[in-house]
Amino acid sequence: MKDIITLGIESSCDETSVAIVKNGREVLSNVINTQIEIHTQFGGVVPEIASRKHVENISNVTKQALKEANMTFEDIDIIACTYGPGLVGALLVGVSYAKSLSYALNKPLVGTNHIEGHIAANYITNLDLEPPFLCLIISGGHTHLVHIKNYKDFEILGKTRDDAIGEAFDKVARVIGLGYPGGPKVDKLAKQGQANIALPKTHFDNLDFSFSGIKTAVINLHHKDPQINKANLCASFEKTVTEELIDNTLKAAKSLGIKKIALAGGVSANSYIRNSFESLKKDGYEIFYPNIKLCTDNAAMIASAGYYNYINGKISNLTLNAIPNLKLE
Repeated sequence: MKDIITLGIESSCDETSVAIVKNGREVLSNVINTQIEIHTQFGGVVPEIASRKHVENISNVTKQALKEANMTFEDIDIIACTYGPGLVGALLVGVSYAKSLSYALNKPLVGTNHIEGHIAANYITNLDLEPPFLCLIISGGHTHLVHIKNYKDFEILGKTRDDAIGEAFDKVARVIGLGYPGGPKVDKLAKQGQANIALPKTHFDNLDFSFSGIKTAVINLHHKDPQINKANLCASFEKTVTEELIDNTLKAAKSLGIKKIALAGGVSANSYIRNSFESLKKDGYEIFYPNIKLCTDNAAMIASAGYYNYINGKISNLTLNAIPNLKLE
């Protein structure tokens, strides 16, 4: 069987990334140009600035990805790009560039859901991982508990009703003075503290999540007492949200009789969350998560997801457009 080489393009937020991936699993290059330093001074991503930087960077990032893979455009079989969800201006840069490559090179175009990309990051790190499994997608914009039935069939079992978990991390970090990006800074400070502050957890009859109440409780405690131990506050916040993640994931796993659980998304890089899920191995669960570099936005995960879409017949045409609120289906 002929190898399929995918060029993946990711530009949904503030990373301009292009990757070359063979057969959906083997990364030949994965170049990421991040804008974190630029947006840190504003306390978060500024969409207009992000879009302009994508325009400036995407051509050079593509050239670098091809060079690192020791390939030319002629070696590429398909072009996969993120077309949602994300910032509309940022998405349009990647989509437009992918469409131009597809047209000029006469290569198939595969529009790819960014959330599917986060799921597929697990296929790159865990070469033996095959569906079915449960995937907990935890990122700055999403919190989804998904039953991965096969490579193209997903069922959302639960999702956040308010803040995404990464959004809650960022807001907590901002209020207590840690700055942007908040997730890694909360994780680092929490290691110096003790989870000795009681915080509320929200329970629903289904498998949905809620992080607004926990976030608000942390903010109120800090406003009430600015001298409160921030390390303990971070540790308590981290422990509480992790318990909610694990509670719902285990409910779903037991209900479906599934023993394979994967984490995905930027927040899956959190050390406390990873270690907590690792502890489930003693109960017979298999736990998977991507390499740290593949947790945050990158094009290798888009190339992987695009490959599985392609071999399952999901091919786009040149009318493909950015969909900032694209849902996982």
